[in-house]
Amino acid sequence: MILRRILFVQLMVIALLAMMLGPARAESRLDVVATFSILGDMVQQVGGDRVKVTSLVGPDGDTHVYRPTPKAAKAISQTKVLFVNGLEFEGWIKRLVESSGFKGRMVTATVGIEALKMEEEGHHDDHDKHGKKDHHDDHDKHGKKDHHDDHDKHGKKDGHEHHNHGEYDPHAWHSLANARIYVRNIVDGLAAADPQGAKAYRANAERYIKEITSLESEVEKAMKSVSADGRKVVTPHDAFGYLGSAYGIKFLAPVGISTEAEASAGDVAKLIRQIKKEKISAIFVENITDRRLLDQIVRETGARIGGTLYSDALSKANGPAGTYLDLMRHNIRTLVKALGS
Repeated sequence: MILRRILFVQLMVIALLAMMLGPARAESRLDVVATFSILGDMVQQVGGDRVKVTSLVGPDGDTHVYRPTPKAAKAISQTKVLFVNGLEFEGWIKRLVESSGFKGRMVTATVGIEALKMEEEGHHDDHDKHGKKDHHDDHDKHGKKDHHDDHDKHGKKDGHEHHNHGEYDPHAWHSLANARIYVRNIVDGLAAADPQGAKAYRANAERYIKEITSLESEVEKAMKSVSADGRKVVTPHDAFGYLGSAYGIKFLAPVGISTEAEASAGDVAKLIRQIKKEKISAIFVENITDRRLLDQIVRETGARIGGTLYSDALSKANGPAGTYLDLMRHNIRTLVKALGS
């Protein structure tokens, strides 16, 4: 009987401690917001259990055509740190931030990236390298909410918010070398907002960068199985310029860097002629785009669908691209399998 009473008291103490410590631990987490799922995963990897990350545009979501909701405005109004990609990827962010009354810290993950310059809304073989960007350096790593001047004005079309990308390709995460820069900006932003967690954030970042570097070696080894003249593919929109630049892959697309764009009949005809002339055999669909146009191109060229690539969003957690590193690994394996066969 005495042992039972002792056991009962011990269980009650444990339960009370759990009730007291559980909420406290939850409340101590830093609430942060990331604009889209890929960036959100990077922030989570660095933040670990010290942060609670909300991604405005979730898995399989298209940031280009995203329409902010009152829920998104509320999330931003309550967060201490807002992580954005920058390079005018989130054309809607300025209005959303202003309407939400956000007074926290905004961190632009692409600060320090050597951005690919877009000479036109076209194929990535028209890109050239630009040096470290100056035109968005008004977003310092810990800039406050008034640092949004690099975003273009928005227009309305058919009731939707539309925006024009700037002169640089915003899809910088498709370079693993750039990913390390993303991580450094993220860890600096978190450490500034939560100095007590700085040591943990830096340890997480160091571990994550090692994983990125390890994957980079894996990718370089895998790409050796693909001949240089066979590295030509077609995707729905021009999202893989950084991947192409890193590994000598020529990506062609019927539309430009934004999925908002619509391919003209002339653009499609030109692409079809180029596919036939260069004997491009692999066409890839994306998780965020409609594949009907690509199916038309397949019918007219005889090329085959090489698989699905993840461009601007992760898959669901149980999918092939549930994390950023899984996304990169999946895309390379899919490309190598199609191009090497």
